[in-house]
Amino acid sequence: MQLGQYPAPSHVIAHLSDPHLLAAGARQYGVVDPEAGLVRALERLAHVDPLPQVLVFTGDLADKAEPAAYARLRELVEPAAEAMGAQVVWVMGNHDERAEYSLGLFGAESDGPQDRVYDVTGLRVVALDTSVPGYHHGELTDDQLAWLRDLLATPAEHGTVLAMHHPPIPVPMLRAAEIIELVEQDRLAAVLQGSDVRSIVGGHFHFSSYSTFAGVPVSVASASCYTSDPAPVSRFVSGVDGHQAFTMMHFYGDRIVHTVVPLAGATEVTGYPSDVVAQVEALSPEDRRENISRKGSPFNVDGGQVPGT
Repeated sequence: MQLGQYPAPSHVIAHLSDPHLLAAGARQYGVVDPEAGLVRALERLAHVDPLPQVLVFTGDLADKAEPAAYARLRELVEPAAEAMGAQVVWVMGNHDERAEYSLGLFGAESDGPQDRVYDVTGLRVVALDTSVPGYHHGELTDDQLAWLRDLLATPAEHGTVLAMHHPPIPVPMLRAAEIIELVEQDRLAAVLQGSDVRSIVGGHFHFSSYSTFAGVPVSVASASCYTSDPAPVSRFVSGVDGHQAFTMMHFYGDRIVHTVVPLAGATEVTGYPSDVVAQVEALSPEDRRENISRKGSPFNVDGGQVPGT
């Protein structure tokens, strides 16, 4: 039952990025445990309601492209996704290597671009490989752009989500990332003009950010390993062990709602148990507004008591 004026979302995506897994439980910079961050993200996801239909990981899946890291990634993510009833979409990042990525995640020997298409009950998700072998910046080849143009020529029932590691947006809060951004972005913009692409999702920056590109909303998810401090003191780049998060995306007929979900726990200072939901739903719309919206109601004055309890 909806308590407000909007219907339930048609599609729910969990957008995660940059787990940077290492083999044998190794730590990044001798401090960060990337596996613990990923496990925490999956634990948090299990409590999301409604559960996501798809988990989209926008790149840098394995920090050093180790086969054991890709195997561990699957061991952690695939059972969790299955328990949620969700598909998994993997996307190449600049820390991934195509041959190891392809073999470890898809069982296929390939060192070419890792572009794939997924159907999520009528919502098309395109995993676009923006990686450049031997470099950290991103680019798209002529063949990739032609492939994407041909794919988008036929609209999907509920539109398309383009998932890529290098987001095509400015980075005013992390200017170092300008050096390793997606190059020649105008070529991608020309392909997307007039298409059914509803959203572009990416990672790479290690903090949440939002913009538009060719008229399409862009959402950048934070990392589950370490993050970039967007307001460091006297530092060109500052990676910190904190502020990790993922982003939930709820799709409606004419819009998408994004919600950043932090991984770190926090002390609850006020709240209500989940069994209150059934009591609230049992009220009429008029009683809900009178007893929960009105400032002087028992719900707002007497410690959150729901009428009739």
